[in-house]
This record gives sequence, structure tokens and C-alpha cells, in this order.
Amino acid sequence: MRRRTVLARFEAGDPRGSWPAEEFADEQRRNGVPAEVVMDQPSDRFLVIVRNPQLAVAA
Repeated sequence: MRRRTVLARFEAGDPRGSWPAEEFADEQRRNGVPAEVVMDQPSDRFLVIVRNPQLAVAA
């Protein structure tokens, strides 16, 4: 199983769709954190994750 760290969760029903999650992930990447957005269908949320937690920088 691949390890990941969830940095933030955003409701999929937001009127702006995935944009809040994408903006948060972009900010993290500018700070050197290799964040990406994935959809968690069971919870109906967009997750901003880091696939390799060792690369995550504590905020």
C-alpha cells in the first residue's frame, strides 16, 4: 500500500469545484511541498495529499 499524508480536505460540492483544493496544493508546491489533489469518492471530498510523507515539510 502506498503511503500518503493528507494535508487538507475540501468538499466536492463547493460551487468552485476543485479550485479551492488546487489553489491550496499550488501554494504548498510553491513552498516546496510536492502536493497534489485527488478525489476521495467515498467521502465526496477533494484531498490535497503528499504521496511520500518523508518529503512533507511541517507547516
